[in-house]
Amino acid sequence: MNSQLSASQTTRRQFLAGSAALVASAACGRMSRADDNQKVAQIAVTLDLEMSAEYPKRGMTEWNYRKGDLDDATKKYSLRAGELVKKYGGVLHYFCVGQVLEHPSVEWLKELAAAGHPIGNHTYDHVYVKATKPEELQFRFKRAPWLIAGKSVSDVIRENIAITNKALTATGITPNGFRTPGGFQEGIADRPDVQQMLLDLGFTWVSSKYVGHKIGKPKEEPTDEVYAEIRRAQKESQPFVYPTGLIEIPMNPISDVGAFRANYWKREWFLRALRESVTWAIETGSMFDLMAHPSCLVVEDPELESIQLICELVKAAGPRAKLVGLDQIAKTVKK
Repeated sequence: MNSQLSASQTTRRQFLAGSAALVASAACGRMSRADDNQKVAQIAVTLDLEMSAEYPKRGMTEWNYRKGDLDDATKKYSLRAGELVKKYGGVLHYFCVGQVLEHPSVEWLKELAAAGHPIGNHTYDHVYVKATKPEELQFRFKRAPWLIAGKSVSDVIRENIAITNKALTATGITPNGFRTPGGFQEGIADRPDVQQMLLDLGFTWVSSKYVGHKIGKPKEEPTDEVYAEIRRAQKESQPFVYPTGLIEIPMNPISDVGAFRANYWKREWFLRALRESVTWAIETGSMFDLMAHPSCLVVEDPELESIQLICELVKAAGPRAKLVGLDQIAKTVKK
C-alpha cells in the first residue's frame, strides 16, 4: 500500500474547504429557524492504541499476538492526531491496550493525558469480552495457553480489564471509559453479565456497538447505495442505556479497518463516507463517534485528512456542534 498522497495539497484544501462551506451554509439556515432547544451535535474522534494486522504492509499478522507493541510511526501519528484536534478546541479520546504500558517509555502517552485527552481501557491483551471458551479469548492464549491455565473465561476477561486500570493508574493516567475489542451489532445487550462486570469495575459507560451495513465489493468504488446505508446506520448508532444502567456509546460506521483493510477503499471514498455521516449528525443534532486506529491510518491517511475533515466540519457548524470525548457524551445520556 502506498502511503503517499494521491492528490495535491491544493486539491485537499479545496476538498476540505468545500465540505466545510456546505455545512456552514446549512448551519446558518438552521440557526435562523432553530429554537433554543435544538440539540448540539456531539462529534468524537477516538483512536484505539493497538497494532493492526496487515499494517504497515499486507501479510503482517504477528500483531494479533502482540497488540501492544506499538511502533514509533504509530506513536507519532497518535501525538499528531491529538495536537490537531486540540488545535480545533477539542479532545481526542484514546483507548489503550494494556500491553502498551510495558514499553520502556510511555512519555508520549503521558503527554497526551497532560494535554487533556481522555484515555480509556481497551483490555490488556485485546480479549474478546463475549468469549465463552478459552480458545475464543485471544490469539496470544492459543499460542501460550499456560498463561490462563486454571482460570475461568470470565475471570480472564475481568482480570484483563482490571489490570489495565491498574497499569494506567500506575502510569499516572486516570482510566476514562471502556471500549470492547471489536464491535457488536447489538453491543453487549445480550450479555448482562458483562454489563454488570463493567459496572462492578467502576465503569459507567461502554463503547461496544457497531451497526452492520452494506460495504460493496472489495477494491471497487462504493455505490450510492452503500453510502446511503452508512448514513442510515448513523441513526442506529446513537447512545442509549442498558437495563443494568450501563450507558452504551456506539462506534459510528465506517471504521478505518473496515474500509481500508477489509475492502481496500481509496482514501477519497473514506472521506466521502465521513463527510456525509458527520454532516448528518450535525444537521440532526446527533452523536458521531469515529473509531479508528493510528496503526492503520498512518499508512492509509498519513496527512490526517480524515481527522482534519471532521474538525473542519465541526468548526464550520459553529455553535451547532462540538468536538468532545465519549465521557462528555455519556454525561448527556438520560437514564
